[in-house]
Amino acid sequence: HPRRLLAGALVASALLAVGLAVPASAEPVFHPSRLAGIGDAQQVVVVTAPAWRSTTGTLRAYERGPGQDWRLVVDATPAFLGYGGLAPESSRRQGTGTTPVGTFDILRGFGRATDPGTALPYRRVDRDDAWTYNPAVPATYNLFQDAPVSWRSYGRYVEMLWSYGRQYDYVAVLDYNLPDGPVTRTARGVRRTSEPADTRAGGGIFLHVSKGGPTAGCIAVARPRMRSIMQWLDPAKNPVLVVGPTSEIAAR
Repeated sequence: HPRRLLAGALVASALLAVGLAVPASAEPVFHPSRLAGIGDAQQVVVVTAPAWRSTTGTLRAYERGPGQDWRLVVDATPAFLGYGGLAPESSRRQGTGTTPVGTFDILRGFGRATDPGTALPYRRVDRDDAWTYNPAVPATYNLFQDAPVSWRSYGRYVEMLWSYGRQYDYVAVLDYNLPDGPVTRTARGVRRTSEPADTRAGGGIFLHVSKGGPTAGCIAVARPRMRSIMQWLDPAKNPVLVVGPTSEIAAR
């Protein structure tokens, strides 16, 4: 409309008159070029949420080659977050149902389904496989387990991965509160470490298939989208996931 065009031109002229630049195509705050903590990542999954208490968000994914500009690989996709909303990584606590905010390496994959063709190290889980996070047993805290042993004594502090059904058809493991030290095995095959993770902070934070509602702290998307993300991820490109409120994500 001519009047709108004229008004826009007048505004731009006024801004220039006071020395303010008018960017031709400023990138949104969640664009990888504006994210502080992604290092040398060439694949970036960005999950934004409207507010700290949000239980839903939007996932996008970007990629670039050496010396190239970022390109959008996955456009805005609905995602579920923890039922408790978001929490700063440094103060997130087990049992709160919050999704930790920060930048996390995407390390490997697992799932009930066969390998979808991902370049990530991938394990097809079976009924013995578990993820343990019992604060009373720091040596096994936030570790994948595949030993054929009973975890009944861990009560609610263990996930029997097969039992999660379609949610765990495809899973990408995030580097949240994992142990710092080397992981060894006992005679029974139980994984453990002498330098455990923070037993207050919780664990088992993944990107996985959605069940249609908020999670206990993970990020979840529809199954076809999760499968395509797994096929795209490449450890040679140092993939990371950045999650947080839109208003603060650029600092992550």
